Amino acid sequence: MKKTPLILSVVAAIVAVAALIIALACPKGGAKPAAAGEAMTASAGDIVYVHIDSLILKYDMYSDLSGELEAKKQAIESDLNKKGRKLESDGKAFENQINKGLLTRSAAEKQQQTLLQRQQDLQNLASQKQAELMEENEVMMNQVMDAITTYLERYNEEHNFAAILTTNATTNVVIVGNPALDITAEIVEGLNNEYIKKRNR
Repeated sequence: MKKTPLILSVVAAIVAVAALIIALACPKGGAKPAAAGEAMTASAGDIVYVHIDSLILKYDMYSDLSGELEAKKQAIESDLNKKGRKLESDGKAFENQINKGLLTRSAAEKQQQTLLQRQQDLQNLASQKQAELMEENEVMMNQVMDAITTYLERYNEEHNFAAILTTNATTNVVIVGNPALDITAEIVEGLNNEYIKKRNR
């Protein structure tokens, strides 16, 4: 069910392309060099960036939703394993009855068909649950990314950056960036403060 890295890569690529288009359309207002010993901070017109992987992992909404999904996944796996062990036990009991000659041919054929059908049903159930979990994971990531994007749009209305770029482990739009232009920590703090207020309502 490890579809999350692929989803993050696709989302990051989309955000990156959009950000680059914005950056090319806007006048270049990169960070201004700081005087010796002076701390640099991002200002209006700068191109800033966030580490999207770190941002998502530190976002409380993602932690809560992924925790719920993981608990559901474990419950499904436990149920499937229980059904699988019961099927295996019934299969061994059937084999034992056959070996001891305790079943007629017609009864044995009927019981064998029942066991085969149960095996097929279990495989179908496992496939169905896996598909459901993958879909729920995708929806979860869409919810998280929508919340992040919405917050960044409001955030940039106040700060007026030329562009907010993103970087992650697989898609580096920002190869080397001035740490003063990395707004990840500030965005994480703002997102979590906003999420906690909504969660506590």
